[in-house]
Amino acid sequence: MGQLQLLTAVVAYFRIHPFKNIISCAFLTYASSMQVGAQSGIQECKYQFALERWNCPESTLQLSTHNGLRSATRESSFVHAISAAGVMYTLTKNCSMGDFDNCGCDDSRIGQTGGRGWIWGGCSDNVAFGEKISKQFVDALEDGHDSRAAVNLHNNEAGRLAIKATMRRACKCHGVSGSCSIQTCWMQLADFREVGNYLKVKHAHAKKLELDKKPARAGNSADNRGAIAQAFRGIARTELIYLEDSPDYCVRNQSMGFPGTEGRECLKGGKNMSQWERKSCRRLCYECGLRVVEKRVEVVSSCNCKFHWCCTVKCDKCTQVVTRYYCEHREVGAKPQNKTKRKHRARRH
Repeated sequence: MGQLQLLTAVVAYFRIHPFKNIISCAFLTYASSMQVGAQSGIQECKYQFALERWNCPESTLQLSTHNGLRSATRESSFVHAISAAGVMYTLTKNCSMGDFDNCGCDDSRIGQTGGRGWIWGGCSDNVAFGEKISKQFVDALEDGHDSRAAVNLHNNEAGRLAIKATMRRACKCHGVSGSCSIQTCWMQLADFREVGNYLKVKHAHAKKLELDKKPARAGNSADNRGAIAQAFRGIARTELIYLEDSPDYCVRNQSMGFPGTEGRECLKGGKNMSQWERKSCRRLCYECGLRVVEKRVEVVSSCNCKFHWCCTVKCDKCTQVVTRYYCEHREVGAKPQNKTKRKHRARRH
């Protein structure tokens, strides 16, 4: 999991706080699910930001303020939200599948009328359980009372609320000869990609929290808590928030763990590409003062696969040469690509 050591961080937390051993025993029951959930969150982060200057590098993925991460940027808000969402999602899924002895489907509404022509039935995913356990352990990473901890906790909750917001109703028809005279319906989790898409939109519209920085970060005083509470007024629980403007992700910053965009791959051509994909070279290379270089590389993949009775699939290894594009520094003395720059400026207007 790279630098996102969620389980290690939580275990270390309970070692520091031995009076919470009862909770830490319960943690062991859900440890595997939480690990899978946190990893799925980070993989989704990498997918959502694959063609952006900040591409969810693992060196910046620590979750707690006491574990070294002191930035509270727009990007860190997404990390907290998608990680909390991933943990809640996996816990909920495993609960509904019967992987835990102490929970199962949410049957609290079975038999109740849901609407015209349908009633609640089936196996609704137990999001209340997933939310409770995720909140209990992921939020335990934040034991401070400063503005950064408050922002992280808010974004954790926004991630969990994203799970609820993307759930959908599934139904099954009942009736003579398939007449569907009545339906039984239940609530089920959306695909986690939908959760990622939902939070990516929230990231784009994240709100900057304006605080008087000195008292808000000084300590644990009543004035501090009051300033934080005042700043949070009017901000919906579903919105992502941040404290600091993002740094220049074009440039490598070793101390902060940002690799910059030099050496990154971008996409060119392709009729099936989205507009965002087609503009990736401009975003990652040209606008960061880099040039695009074309490289021919050999790619080995499986091919000529055949099914053999019973029950294996055997494939050949085929090699093909493909063209790929990368961001590199301009050669010393090279003239700027004025035509390209003018073309990009024209597109902006």
